[in-house]
Amino acid sequence: MIEYVAVRRIYDADMSGSDSAPDRRSRMRDGKTWWIGAQSDVAWIAEHTTIGLTIDAAIPLVFDAYATVVVAEDDAARRKQDRALVSLLTARSGELPWWLGYLDTGSEDVVFPDAPMVTLYSDWSYVLVEAGPEQAATWREDRASSFGALPDLMFAADRSWLVSRLWDDDWRCLGGPADLLDACRRDPDLRARPVSPGEDATPPGHVSI
Repeated sequence: MIEYVAVRRIYDADMSGSDSAPDRRSRMRDGKTWWIGAQSDVAWIAEHTTIGLTIDAAIPLVFDAYATVVVAEDDAARRKQDRALVSLLTARSGELPWWLGYLDTGSEDVVFPDAPMVTLYSDWSYVLVEAGPEQAATWREDRASSFGALPDLMFAADRSWLVSRLWDDDWRCLGGPADLLDACRRDPDLRARPVSPGEDATPPGHVSI
């Protein structure tokens, strides 16, 4: 797994929000200053993903296990699913911050529309924010996205897991420790499907566009 030393950068509103890195900026929300991510924060993803139908089209091949979770179509079921996923990820990450990525499709809510963006995958643009599970679950209104409230990209600051939903896919790809992925598989709301590197990650009955 790629090593990373996590540094929490969430400050109270009375802080200046300055950062020594020249390519960083910050935004205010909920009485706090939140750091906007730079291209360097996602370089490890860009360097270890490819174009195609295998799991590494979304997830770097640096984890112990991989899976997909089909996004529920029913609103109530999708909310339960989101809560279950956030709960399992929170239990794994403890107090570590998360990076939240909101894909700019031209119609989805990116939360901070005036923030500088990073690019991933097929040169897609994301607003990347260092925040946490509460913000992941609440910042985007559930009906503001075709696939619910959760960000399109989420990963722990220590890079121990990553969740990514590619543009038109109606499923999420996950990478992380085997016990975390096993918990996602056993959860009745998630029913994660294990995927091996090199295997077509498209869930049965679904189409990758």
